[in-house]
Amino acid sequence: MSISLNFELNDRDLEHFQKAMAQAKEAAKDRTADDIISCSSGLLADAQKVHIPDFIKERLLRLDDMIAMVRDEGWHLPQEDRDRVLSALVYFCDPKDIIPDNVEVLGFLDDAVMIELCVRELKHELEAYDDFCDYREHEAKRRGLDAAKLGRTDWLESRRDELVDRMHVRREREFGSGYGSSSGYASTRQSYTRGWRPGIFKFG
Repeated sequence: MSISLNFELNDRDLEHFQKAMAQAKEAAKDRTADDIISCSSGLLADAQKVHIPDFIKERLLRLDDMIAMVRDEGWHLPQEDRDRVLSALVYFCDPKDIIPDNVEVLGFLDDAVMIELCVRELKHELEAYDDFCDYREHEAKRRGLDAAKLGRTDWLESRRDELVDRMHVRREREFGSGYGSSSGYASTRQSYTRGWRPGIFKFG
């Protein structure tokens, strides 16, 4: 038997998470990009050692996608965009979670909420990256190549440039200056069925 639970966080509730993110950014201001990638990847490794509900796993997959965006040689984000993603990842380096990760079932619930906030913040980046990975997977199969071994290629670079330009246009159209928080976004695609990316989190 399973049950379905729905809950809504209002602005006052979200202030708690926004404060935690601000504190994490302050604590991590001297961390290198490699350090941020390593410690946020460590959270995914820890999550695979305990039992967690599927709805949390699905959000951890989106964290995996954010990490992949800054690790993917073929995607190689411009520095400004890369910094936006890294800035979102710093929370997951903070050892002082709202809910300790070793709490059975719900230990990663606060991380799932924070991931959802990051997904909203980075929705255009994630949409562009999803499209890039789908294109790379499809074209690699058509050309008899291994998507995991492609790196940078001329034909892939052209598509990547188109998608990055589209990402910038959409972000600036929505936010004016290209920064801020979007609302009402929730991915309807399942990460584990999309095209190859250098992820580390396994759903199952």
